[in-house]
Amino acid sequence: MAGFTPLPPLGGGAGFGGSGFAGAVFDAPAFGLARGASSAGQLTGPQKAAIIVRLLLAEGAELPLARLPDRLQAGITEEIARMRSVDRATLEAVVQEFAEGVEKIGLSFPGGLEGALALLDGHLSPATSSRLRRMAGASGTSDPWERIAGLEADRLLPVLEEESIEIGAVLLSKLAVSKAADLLGRLPGDKARRITYAVSLTGNVDPDTVRRIGLSLAAQLEAQPAKAFDTGPVERVGAILNYSAAATRDSVLKGLEEEDAGFAEQVRRAIFTFTNIPVRIDARDIPKVIRNVDQAVLVTALAGARGKEIAAAEFILTNMSQRMAASLRDEMANLGKVKDKDAEAAMATVVTAIREMEAAGELFLVAGDED
Repeated sequence: MAGFTPLPPLGGGAGFGGSGFAGAVFDAPAFGLARGASSAGQLTGPQKAAIIVRLLLAEGAELPLARLPDRLQAGITEEIARMRSVDRATLEAVVQEFAEGVEKIGLSFPGGLEGALALLDGHLSPATSSRLRRMAGASGTSDPWERIAGLEADRLLPVLEEESIEIGAVLLSKLAVSKAADLLGRLPGDKARRITYAVSLTGNVDPDTVRRIGLSLAAQLEAQPAKAFDTGPVERVGAILNYSAAATRDSVLKGLEEEDAGFAEQVRRAIFTFTNIPVRIDARDIPKVIRNVDQAVLVTALAGARGKEIAAAEFILTNMSQRMAASLRDEMANLGKVKDKDAEAAMATVVTAIREMEAAGELFLVAGDED
């Protein structure tokens, strides 16, 4: 229409960090400008907000009204219910005023402690993040399900196992389908069936009850102490023993078996040494491995193989080109007897190369146990 100033593009207004005009319209700063405007005749702030909402809905915009406090959601709804129509000139004036106000915003913030924590996720220390999340939950203003839905399945599984069937049904109903299916598959068959049936009974649960359940679960999850280490004790002990001398490794494992046979078995499975190569490395990856190891070091490792290590050396030689294997065997024969110390150092270098390749995604260790 003539003289009408259109709203900025709904897909991405300037100054909103890519969140889009529709996502910024009802942030606190932008909404405050709309409510406080006074240049469109005798309209009140809430009436102007109602006009903007009505116009955006008519254009098919996705409005994040749910992000507003309940009182503002209710206020807009009540204002829309009371209004009937506005003339074209009034519409143009309200839109122009609101668009000018929004264009003045240089940067928008998420609003609320929960939004700030989501923005800073990964940048705060675990202890600080946990404390602030407990504060956000205690305030009662944040949505606990947003936090719960963002947690990994491994973190949620213990809660699902310990809670009642009814709570478990609500929890699964609030998660993404893929995550809910993953968790359901990890439960014992009987409990999985009971929770699945309980989901069918959640249709009449009121929102306040769901919110209270979410607050309780969030508090329970946040009460778990922050971990001081990124990996578990099995992985840490296994990594240490990987680089320990064979005599030290065997002595420690023997002592662990006497103290805690179950833990010792888990550590054995986490350890990867030269003797594990035949059961943990795909034969097709051997050529890649030997390309990442200096030939002199490889010859020392192969020539110094003793006991169980001989099987690993033969596995390596068998899974390379026969011409190269013959050349390495000649070098091994010319090298003569290798000191145990030198052989162990060479084998450790081979293992280190394999670990580095695994970390880089160049190969994958096969799941298996040392015989």
